[in-house]
Amino acid sequence: MVFVARLRSLWRYRVVPAYMKVRLCPRQSGPMVRLGTDYGGWWVPVACLLPGAVAFCAGAGEDISFDLELHQRGLNVTTFDPTPRAVKFVMANAPLGEERFRLEPIGWWDEKTMLRFYAPSNPAHVSHSVVNLQKTSTFFEAEVERVLDSAARLGVSHPDIIKMDIEGAEYNVIGSLLDVGPLPEVLCVEFDQPQPTSKTVRAVQSLRSAGLRLEKIDKWNYTFARL
Repeated sequence: MVFVARLRSLWRYRVVPAYMKVRLCPRQSGPMVRLGTDYGGWWVPVACLLPGAVAFCAGAGEDISFDLELHQRGLNVTTFDPTPRAVKFVMANAPLGEERFRLEPIGWWDEKTMLRFYAPSNPAHVSHSVVNLQKTSTFFEAEVERVLDSAARLGVSHPDIIKMDIEGAEYNVIGSLLDVGPLPEVLCVEFDQPQPTSKTVRAVQSLRSAGLRLEKIDKWNYTFARL
C-alpha cells in the first residue's frame, strides 16, 4: 500500500520516471549484450558489433569501459568529451596510439559554437553540463558541434553506433540527428535528471517516428535500434 501511495504521489506531481511512461518495442534486432562496467555499461544488439563498424561515444567522464569493449571487438571508436579531467583520463587509459581509437576533445550540440560547461555540485564528480543541470556557477568554455559536423570532419559517412551521456544536452543533439542526421543503426542515450518527464517521452516518441525502436531501458539509459 505504501508503494501504491508513493506512485500516486509521483503521478500527481508529474515526476514519474520516463521509463514508467514508455513501452519497449518487441525486440527485432536479435540478442543483446551489456558492455562495460556497472556504472558505465550499455546494452547493444549483438548484431551491431561487427569488426570495422564505426562507434561515436560522447561523454567519457572517467569510465570508458564501453568504448574499450567496442574497440576490443574490432570497432572503430571515437570518444568525444571536452572536459579537461575527462580528456586526461582518456589519454591515460585509452589505446590512442592505435588506429581504431581516437579522442576528440569537443562537445555535441545542435550548432557549431562555444558553450559554457558548468561543473557538478560535487567536486569529486567529473561530468559538466551545458544546460547547468546542477545549477552551479563554475564552468569552463569549449567548442561544440553537431554530430553531422563531427562525422564530416572525421570522414565518416555513417556511424553505426552513437552513444551519448552528455548531461542534459541530449535533447538538442537528438533534435539535430532527426533534422539533419546522421541516424545510426543503434542509438544509446542517457536521459539525465532532473528533466521533465514529458520531455523525455517526446524525445522517445520522435525517435520512434524516425524508425528507431526502443529496445532496452536500463535505469536512465535507453537503447534504440533500427537493425
